[in-house]
Amino acid sequence: MAVKESPSASIAAEESQIAKAVLMPGDPLRAKYVADHYLEEVVCFNTVRNMLGYTGTYKGKRISVMGHGMGVPSMGIYSYELYQFFGVDTIIRIGSAGGIGDDVKVRDVVIALGASTNSHFADQYRFPGQLCATADFRLLRDAVETAEAMGVRADVGQVFTADQFYNDNPDAGAMYRKFGILALEMETAGLYWTAQRLGKRALSLLTISDHIFTGESLSAQERQDSFHEMMEIALGVAVEMAKKEGEFKKEESVPAATRGKHEGGR
Repeated sequence: MAVKESPSASIAAEESQIAKAVLMPGDPLRAKYVADHYLEEVVCFNTVRNMLGYTGTYKGKRISVMGHGMGVPSMGIYSYELYQFFGVDTIIRIGSAGGIGDDVKVRDVVIALGASTNSHFADQYRFPGQLCATADFRLLRDAVETAEAMGVRADVGQVFTADQFYNDNPDAGAMYRKFGILALEMETAGLYWTAQRLGKRALSLLTISDHIFTGESLSAQERQDSFHEMMEIALGVAVEMAKKEGEFKKEESVPAATRGKHEGGR
């Protein structure tokens, strides 16, 4: 099958190289980390703009992982093109977030039930009202059950998707907390809206990398190389979805010359 280039020239891959379920961290090096440490028989399917994408097997099921960059517009491009042009059915964001809630601590896992936002990304839909950005219930349920089976405490609730990293409003954080927002990040609403518009599935799993009110934070290297619990929950959810969808390993879809573990893998 020929390599297909997406309209935005952000992805160039054979459709058959990408699994139906894709894990998406913001950082492409975190995608490489997942491929190196968790997947077997890895194939790198995208290097365009250094937004690395890999497909491999995990517990016998085909799973892909690819970076999505920072912010709703970047997430909107990559998620839309994977869904619309490369046959992807499920995207699970695995990212970092700033803690807001009183009970949320650094390194805690948050499962985003929905996302409030100041983004105007959904204006394009001309929806007659305010469109709620929500997770796919089946994925959310599987994530909760997987976390419980692992013995991992995971907070389920609302996050806030911000269109800016630096906020000039000093009262914003307190207002988010007042309304029960657990964490602050920059992509979930865009992912959920895109999935809803295209009739696809999406979930956002987040690890708290810093806390707005306590001042705790992780280093850039810690953010890249840690977050194991979140990654393993996401992989568990992807495996469950693959079982339900019958997405087993398809050796015939992987060119023989590119089979084998990714260089630098386990």
